[in-house]
Amino acid sequence: MPQQFVVPQFIDVEDKIIGPITTRQFLIIMATALILFLLYKIFRFVYFVLTGLPVAGVAATFAFGRVNGAPFHLFFLNILQTSKRPKRRVWYKDANDAELRALLAAAPAAAPAAAPAKEAVSTSRLQELTLVANTGGVYNPEDWK
Repeated sequence: MPQQFVVPQFIDVEDKIIGPITTRQFLIIMATALILFLLYKIFRFVYFVLTGLPVAGVAATFAFGRVNGAPFHLFFLNILQTSKRPKRRVWYKDANDAELRALLAAAPAAAPAAAPAKEAVSTSRLQELTLVANTGGVYNPEDWK
């Protein structure tokens, strides 16, 4: 009897650790709580509120925000990668018109040879293969001939 394996499903779903909170979200919340605690100890209350609200907002966006179904941190990384790429693409034309015309006038290279065609599977052979697949390899066409 062939060995059966369990195929994992839903591999793109993050593991939940506390209710609906994932590990990534929990770590972001804990780091934000630590930062807010430090801000509370360092600043007066008014300055704590002025600095704490943006920090909490950014953290909440990174923890719970989604853009087109993907987590916000992936969207943010894509923005950073796009901003590092050059914005202007320049084509340096090294060949002059005479050289381009000479290249176009040159004889095209021979086309590669076509691959040999495989012979079509006959209906009886297809039925034998179906039986082998359906029986899990128990059926052997050689035994029945």
